[in-house]
Amino acid sequence: MLGMLAGIAIACSGVTTAANAAEPLLNASYDVTREFFKEVNPAFVAEWKKTTGETIVINQSHGGSSKQARSVIDGLNASVVTMNQASDIDAIAEKGLLSANWAKAFPNNAAPFYSTMVFLVRKGNPKHIANWDDLGKPGVSVIVPNPKTSGNGRYTYLAAWGSVIKSGGTEAQARDLVGRLFKNVPVLDAGGRGATTTFTQRQIGDVLVTFENEVQLVRQEFGDNYDIVYPKYSILAESPVALVDKVVDRIGTRKVATAYLQFLYSEEGQDIAAKHFFRPRSEKAAKKYAANFKPVNLFTFNEVFGDWKQAQKKHFDDGAEFDKIYQGKR
Repeated sequence: MLGMLAGIAIACSGVTTAANAAEPLLNASYDVTREFFKEVNPAFVAEWKKTTGETIVINQSHGGSSKQARSVIDGLNASVVTMNQASDIDAIAEKGLLSANWAKAFPNNAAPFYSTMVFLVRKGNPKHIANWDDLGKPGVSVIVPNPKTSGNGRYTYLAAWGSVIKSGGTEAQARDLVGRLFKNVPVLDAGGRGATTTFTQRQIGDVLVTFENEVQLVRQEFGDNYDIVYPKYSILAESPVALVDKVVDRIGTRKVATAYLQFLYSEEGQDIAAKHFFRPRSEKAAKKYAANFKPVNLFTFNEVFGDWKQAQKKHFDDGAEFDKIYQGKR
């Protein structure tokens, strides 16, 4: 499943359009939501048909979150973006393609669900990996996508850094851990699904750091070949959504695009999210799928890093902390 989907750039929902159907709705999303939206889209299409009588088509575009944001900025005709970090949507907003107040358009900072970063290790955990500091030890090969192109990789960097701060450490100690971790990364894939393929199919690395929902999908496909390790601290990784105002107004999809994002907050949408191991906002869905989610000490982005613009400038802009760390200048 994962290998087959890894090469898909744009996937259609499979719904046939009537002759007078509305303009197709394109959702630009990040790598590891493929299976989730494969179930969400036909559910919403059916709901829209039931309530309006209209037949619609939803297309998907997937890739690293930051790479997807760049595609939208460069002209990808997406009506909605469903990303894994606010900074990518902020980048689109800065180009005037959507409202600067996009996070207030929907509940929970426009994030209908969230995840966190966990470790996937090979069966039996032969390297005895238990926490973030173990990823910086000599002889441990870590698979992480590129923080410059992938929200998955960015959250890994931030979770490792933040784990030091939350444990009472200093920024110098956080920088040291992140530096040691990335020295142990043999290859930087562009996105999270590519990193999963590197770890599971190319059999490279001792540990894959990725979103909780992604490791559960791997476990479903490969069964007992892997174990999941939850670190002591990890970051609360929200998955924000937004309308691309310039596109929906130009092609006339604002109404359906708004309903589509609202559907993610509905009980049906929340149920699908929880079933795919995204942590839901709905108490009903959270209770129903409680067995899917192990309790973990989550810290929010703002607790440690302030706002995304500050973090982007300090850590991920060209020449900032990540570049210095990865290039061995520290």
